[in-house]
Amino acid sequence: MEKQSDTELVTALVEKLDAENKSTVEFLRQLILNTDNEIGEQVKWNSPSFYFTGEMKAFNPKEYKRDILVINIHRGAILLVFPTGATITDITDLKAVNYPDGRKIIKIASLEDAKAKQKSLQTIIVEWLGKVEK
Repeated sequence: MEKQSDTELVTALVEKLDAENKSTVEFLRQLILNTDNEIGEQVKWNSPSFYFTGEMKAFNPKEYKRDILVINIHRGAILLVFPTGATITDITDLKAVNYPDGRKIIKIASLEDAKAKQKSLQTIIVEWLGKVEK
């Protein structure tokens, strides 16, 4: 049996979601991937995860500098987890929560909520990419 690609693994994971979360996660997935051509996807922490694919200076992998965000489903809620998101400017309409460990988490209530936050989400992803040490 052939090994599945990262994209196939993410697709399989999304396909297993309930209908409402599936449509919202797929919308978010395409929004993230279409923000920049140097964003890749994989399954990490049993969730769709997005990372910078371009060249970077050497760093400690435990710093998660390559990871942009993870779409986490927690108790039915969709959470966008930015592992190194504390460096991102807080955009008020996203109602992001900063954690002491450096994460920034944004809750997405529905597909409509994701669509309403689309522009701001793309703005902070572009901002995050601008901070990558190349």
